[in-house]
Amino acid sequence: MSATAFVSSPAKEKGATDDIAVDLYPFIREYKGGHVERFLRSPFVPASEDAAGNRGVATKDVVIDKRTGVSARLFLASRAAAAAGERLPVIVYIHGGSFCTESAFCRTYNNYAKSLAAHTGALVVSVEYRLAPEHPIPAAYDDAWTALQWVAALSDPWLADYADSERTFLAGDSAGGNIAYHTAVRASRDCRLMDIEGLVMVHPYFWGSERLASETVRDGVSMFPPELVDRLWPFVTAGHAGNDDPRINPPAEEVASLTCRRMLVAVAEKDSMRDRGRQLAAHMRDCAWSGDDVTLVESEGEDHGFHLYNPLRATSKKLMESIVQFVNQRSVLPLPAAMLPELHELHGYGGNKTSEEGETDDCDQLTLSVPARPYIDIFGYGMAMKNWSGRKSMASGCLQIGLGKTSNTRYGLSLGGVRPNKTNRLALPAAAPGSSIIKNFF
Repeated sequence: MSATAFVSSPAKEKGATDDIAVDLYPFIREYKGGHVERFLRSPFVPASEDAAGNRGVATKDVVIDKRTGVSARLFLASRAAAAAGERLPVIVYIHGGSFCTESAFCRTYNNYAKSLAAHTGALVVSVEYRLAPEHPIPAAYDDAWTALQWVAALSDPWLADYADSERTFLAGDSAGGNIAYHTAVRASRDCRLMDIEGLVMVHPYFWGSERLASETVRDGVSMFPPELVDRLWPFVTAGHAGNDDPRINPPAEEVASLTCRRMLVAVAEKDSMRDRGRQLAAHMRDCAWSGDDVTLVESEGEDHGFHLYNPLRATSKKLMESIVQFVNQRSVLPLPAAMLPELHELHGYGGNKTSEEGETDDCDQLTLSVPARPYIDIFGYGMAMKNWSGRKSMASGCLQIGLGKTSNTRYGLSLGGVRPNKTNRLALPAAAPGSSIIKNFF
């Protein structure tokens, strides 16, 4: 998902809300009759095994489970496949979309997974899982687990011919990052399946009733205003869980149970979910097994999902470079990583919680200036999403694909056990003795 201005629903503006049961515009709207209207959705893109006509990456669609309809799109870079005697790492990728929108077959995620395969040289398996509200959580978790079992069994000729099963990565963005995390937890508990080499979570979707610092920011253009996020998890769980559900707010002891060898978490400075990702990475830091194998990448001046809609931005390129290095690293040296925060630095000012009515208690809040540089909408989303091609028609929504500014990805290289000091109200880590901060200007 991209950074998108949070605007009121067109239905509300027209006063036509009588038939609406749940309004989570600009993502989804559910009507009392059961009809679902999805706004944040990009057009269907067919697979093609013609790598030459597909920027060097062959793609094909496979059905994993006929009963549930779980399927996947495979991405194989021709250059990597041609490497003599070299088996490829496997990335099981799980798309985002708040558990209720988008698809592995849509233009956004087809293009991203194709780029991921081309840059990493990995065989990418992009999972098509069932969406809420038609299929509430835990359907998405079950589907991802089914897909991982399918990959572990080398159930497709591309996997059998090219995959290095000892280098299997779970990856995802936003809701997909949450699903990837829980799939890794499940794999950690089932030692019969396979070892997970690494876990990659980009702008992962985690939440809680107690506000962290990044969740108190109200700038008027955030992709995920806290008031909207508060309503998403109850919606995708069909009202069966609240925001302290351990599936959306995992306890530290569960994080410690992970057995994957390495983890990368990417966060964006203006993302309201930023500190949830930083908190998760901080918990990972204290795991006995982790050592230096926890990497945190922070993209300054960016919001949730910016890399999907603006892959040519400098920050998007640096994020991709970080993932490429993470996937292809085979030494024990730590990757360039932001200094991990202390947990107390992440809590919201005043430790406020949301009330039962969903309102936020008064607290000291941050106000960020509106970014000056607009996003370059290279995929042509503009003000109206196109209908889902080849599927049930979805009404277009009037969306503005957010605003951004010239920005840089922040890295720090930890050379020891030194912890950073809190130097500003955003609780971003500062360079400390034993660390280096590298900013890249383009």
